[in-house]
Amino acid sequence: MSEGRNTSRYYFVDEAGDPNLFGSRGKVIIGTEGCSQYFILGMLDLHDEPGVTSAFNELRIRLLADPYFKKVPSMQPAARKTALAFHAKDDLPEVRREVFSLLKNHTMRFLAVVRNKHKVLEYVRQRNEHDQAYRYKDHDLYDYMVRVLFKNLLHKDDQYEICFSKRWKQDRTEALKQALETARQRFSQQAGIITTPALNVFPKTPPESGGLQAVDYFLWSLQRFYERKEDRFLELLWPSIKLVHDLDDTRQTSYGVYYTHKRPLTVAALNNDTPGI
Repeated sequence: MSEGRNTSRYYFVDEAGDPNLFGSRGKVIIGTEGCSQYFILGMLDLHDEPGVTSAFNELRIRLLADPYFKKVPSMQPAARKTALAFHAKDDLPEVRREVFSLLKNHTMRFLAVVRNKHKVLEYVRQRNEHDQAYRYKDHDLYDYMVRVLFKNLLHKDDQYEICFSKRWKQDRTEALKQALETARQRFSQQAGIITTPALNVFPKTPPESGGLQAVDYFLWSLQRFYERKEDRFLELLWPSIKLVHDLDDTRQTSYGVYYTHKRPLTVAALNNDTPGI
C-alpha cells in the first residue's frame, strides 16, 4: 500500500455469457438457444472514468444526429438500446467500429477469468455423487469468479471503488463485497502482507457509467472469441488486455492458463494440444 498519500483505484466489473447450467426441470441447457457455453467475468481498471463517459456521450450524440442512423430501431430512444448506452450486442457494426476506435484512444487495463460451463457441470455432478443434498446455484459460480479475478488486485492502493453492472433482480452488493473481502484476506495470508484498504462496492447501469459501457465491449469481444472462435475484435483490444485466465484449460497445469502480452490468446493457442510456455 502507498505511503504518505492516499491512492484510489477504480474498477468496473461485468460478465459475458451466463452462469446457467440447468433449465426449469433440471435439464442441462448449456449451449442451447439463449444459454452460453462459457461464463466470463471481466474487470476494467480505469482511472479517467469521467473522461471516458464524456467521450461516449459525445459519440452517441454525434451518431444519433447522423441521418444515416435515422431509422435504425436500436438508435430510437423507445428501444432503450444504443440511444441510452453503447452495448456491443445491440449496436450496429458501424457503431461498434466507432466505439472500438474510441477505446483505443484511452488508457485502460482489462482482466478476465473464463469458465467452460461443461467443466463446471462435471464438478457439479462429481460433487452430487458425494453429497446428494448439494444444489448448484448461479450466484456461487459468480462469487467464486469474483474471488479468483480479484485475488491479486486489492493490496496496492488505499481505497478501491468497485462498480458492478446492475443485473441481478435482488441487491447483491453485500455478497459481492464479502467475496472481495475474502479475496483480499486470502492474498494477505498467502503473501504475508497486511492490507486494510477500503472496499467500496456499488451497482450501476451502463447509461450511468462509461466504464461499464467500455468493459462490455471487452467482454463481448472475448465472448465472441470463445463461443465462435472469432478473433478480430479481441485482436483490436489486445493492447489494453493485461490478463485472461482460462480456468478450465488444464492441459498443462491444474490452475489453467494465463494469457498475457507475452502469451497472447489466439485460436491456435486454444486448439494446440501442447501450447508453448
